[in-house]
Amino acid sequence: MNSDGAYANLVLPALLRERRLTGRDAAFATELLAGTCRWQGSYDTIIAAAAGRPLNGFQPAVLDLLRLGAHQMMSMRVPVPAAVAASVDLAAATVGERVTGLVNAVLRRVADKTLEEWFDQLSDGLDDRDRLALRSAHPRWIVDAYAELLEPAELEQALAANNQSPPISLAVRPGLAEVDDLVHAGAEPSTYSPFAARWRGDPGELAFVRDGRVGVQDEGSQLVTWALTRAAAAPGWWLDLCAGPGGKSALLAGLARLDGSRLVASDVALHRAILVAAAVRAYAGRGTGPTVLVADATRPAWRADSFSRVLADVPCTGLGALRRRPESRWRRGPTDVERLHALQVALLASAIGSAATGGIVGYLTCSPHRRETSDVLNETLAVRTDVEVVPAAQLLPEVPGAALGPYLQLWPHRHGTDAMFAGYLRKTR
Repeated sequence: MNSDGAYANLVLPALLRERRLTGRDAAFATELLAGTCRWQGSYDTIIAAAAGRPLNGFQPAVLDLLRLGAHQMMSMRVPVPAAVAASVDLAAATVGERVTGLVNAVLRRVADKTLEEWFDQLSDGLDDRDRLALRSAHPRWIVDAYAELLEPAELEQALAANNQSPPISLAVRPGLAEVDDLVHAGAEPSTYSPFAARWRGDPGELAFVRDGRVGVQDEGSQLVTWALTRAAAAPGWWLDLCAGPGGKSALLAGLARLDGSRLVASDVALHRAILVAAAVRAYAGRGTGPTVLVADATRPAWRADSFSRVLADVPCTGLGALRRRPESRWRRGPTDVERLHALQVALLASAIGSAATGGIVGYLTCSPHRRETSDVLNETLAVRTDVEVVPAAQLLPEVPGAALGPYLQLWPHRHGTDAMFAGYLRKTR
């Protein structure tokens, strides 16, 4: 998984089905993979100290085995002999007999201390944020980014929330299903979104999901999409200009249908556009589906000034979805933030250019990092005179503690959602 850049939450469900793992076995496999990915950086520090050598001295596959073994011993209460034996057997089967002695020796040294004892030893001499980074399994640069927005006590809560596996959040397609339908099937209503319900188990078990009347979508994602449709604007064409994988497009398609409007859903990548088409298939089957395009939003394939609502859910680092993609924290870095910033500014400019006078533009990211959120909007507002901010809190009055100045910032520890950011603009001329 690390070698090919895959994400645990996308790879694991297929592997569980392929291996026919269910119940406790599936839960064990899920925690083993997700937990190891989540705590990878902290385990790496421990492994390097226990081995007395830098990590670049290990083969990548061996390092992954050591991480898996460390997680079993330190966080899953697997007895040390069992965890070491399983790791050595796996090393022999996947890498070769020649590395089994190394794996055995390093893991036994890791097991000499508890996780807390390792943290106490390795925290000696660190400043407060480096210590928090180690103990919360976050790189220092992410701790710094969160600290710009949160007080110290809440900062710890936010980082801890990133280490909790979230429930599965379902979204009904407006006009095709109701939350009550899901409740009758065994789901629980969610807190804020009128389209959301929480589900325990495989969502593929539900006929509503299989036929496209319901999808899997974080409640925060639903809320920031819904807010776009609550600002006053005339009916007309709506645009989702970074539409893949399609959850927001499906919600917008239903809301546009109820508004007497139509949706264009576009993505630059063909495979993501295919996912969008799959997400909106239930509307397409009724003749009310959106137009799905493959197009680069920085070079629009549509006429300027022609949409009454435009959603720009731009590519970002995904720092707001670390509960779901725990390995992202170790794969991204500050250079990614700056690289994406330029693209985000360009996509917001395209969104504004696509909107008609009086139209509403929603700028969204699944990241709380200032360079991906308020900086993009503020830089844009500083050079444009044809847009004004629509205060986001007015669009979601049901959600407390979400205002970030005139913008919106959701948090796992406050709202139980991904850390979605949103800003809304009205085009004035």
